[in-house]
Amino acid sequence: MSSFENLRIVDNFYQTSLFFPMPTVVISTLCEDGSTTLGPYSLVQPYYIAGREYYAMLLSCRNSSNTAQNILREGHCALNFVDDKPGTFKECVKLSWPGDKPEEKMPRCNFRRETSLIEETTGEKRPQVLTDAIQVIECTWMRDLDGAGADKPGELGGYPPPYHDFNGITSQFGAHFILRVDKILMKKQYSDAIIRGVKARDFPPLPVDYGYRDSKNFWFHRKSWMHAELLPMRAATLESVRYAADRADDTVKFTDEALKTILNVPRVFLPLVLKGCVDWAKENGVTLIDETHMKIINDKRSKEKNKK
Repeated sequence: MSSFENLRIVDNFYQTSLFFPMPTVVISTLCEDGSTTLGPYSLVQPYYIAGREYYAMLLSCRNSSNTAQNILREGHCALNFVDDKPGTFKECVKLSWPGDKPEEKMPRCNFRRETSLIEETTGEKRPQVLTDAIQVIECTWMRDLDGAGADKPGELGGYPPPYHDFNGITSQFGAHFILRVDKILMKKQYSDAIIRGVKARDFPPLPVDYGYRDSKNFWFHRKSWMHAELLPMRAATLESVRYAADRADDTVKFTDEALKTILNVPRVFLPLVLKGCVDWAKENGVTLIDETHMKIINDKRSKEKNKK
């Protein structure tokens, strides 16, 4: 006999039939008059994380929301990750009532806002970002994916079919937006921690949202102390890495000392790492990569990561 109970699956099942931990972000978008409006969301997650020409997030939302309508029209948004102070979460909930128009809710909003870094540097009109956010992802909707380019704002009572599979208007009342990551902005103390190596004390106080559990309360969890669990180290043998390296390219080769620096790379990522090394070698006229070259490659990769 099963040790579980079988719960009925209903609308908004992630809130009503599950305890589902999610992030809390405040999404800023542009209204028709060029002003910025804000809306809190939890159904956001990484979408394209590697192997494409850009990275992307996925947003799921009501297609009649201010956020969805503004993205359909303007194509830009910013995902603002706020802290877990009760006052901050109270402000999020205050902005979350369905149907409130920007001109109704924004005068009551106490979140401080500032000009987008993209707008500041390029002049392109973008939604403002939250000054007190811990981190911000500035995004562009990839409207051509899944043939969603013709989707337009205006249908507040529900969109008629046909619907897209994964981008744009995906149901009568629902929308999904694949959002290209244009910029990741982060407060200095947390970006410094990522660059130097994160310790338990460095994790930011980001809330975990459990969604609506009843008709009265919106529940969230404040950050507690972080616990570290050591990764299982499965170092490959030099022979196995040599086998892969000898087949990575016909002209570029590796010394044993160079290969020893990547013994801890998981096998699934090894071809990608070797390809990056080969590409660097060809750009720099190197045919035998040694340990010194590997340090240069790693330093270059770190600098590129920090620029992003």
